[in-house]
Amino acid sequence: MKTIHVDELQEKLEAGEALHVVDVREQDEYDAGHIPNVRFLPMSEIGERYTELQEGETYYLICKAGARSENVGRFLEQYGYDIINVEGGMMNWKGDQEA
Repeated sequence: MKTIHVDELQEKLEAGEALHVVDVREQDEYDAGHIPNVRFLPMSEIGERYTELQEGETYYLICKAGARSENVGRFLEQYGYDIINVEGGMMNWKGDQEA
C-alpha cells in the first residue's frame, strides 16, 4: 500500500489539489475535529458501505494515527481500490479543522 505523511497531504490540499480524502475514524472523533470537505466513512461501517466509493479513483485514508486507515486500506485494496494511507493521522494534522 502506498503511504504519504500527513504533512505532505496538507501541502497538497493547501496547493489546491483535488484529492479524495476519507476519514475512517468514528463519529465522536470526527465530530471533535476533521479536515474540511473530507468524506466521512467510519471503519465500523466500511464493510457495508465501501461500495459508496467510486472505483478508479485514488483515496487518501486518514484516522487518528494511521493504523486504522491502514487496515481499512488493506480491506479496500482487496476490492481493487487505489489507496494511499496517511501516516501520522489527525493527531499530527496542523491545518484547519471543522467541528
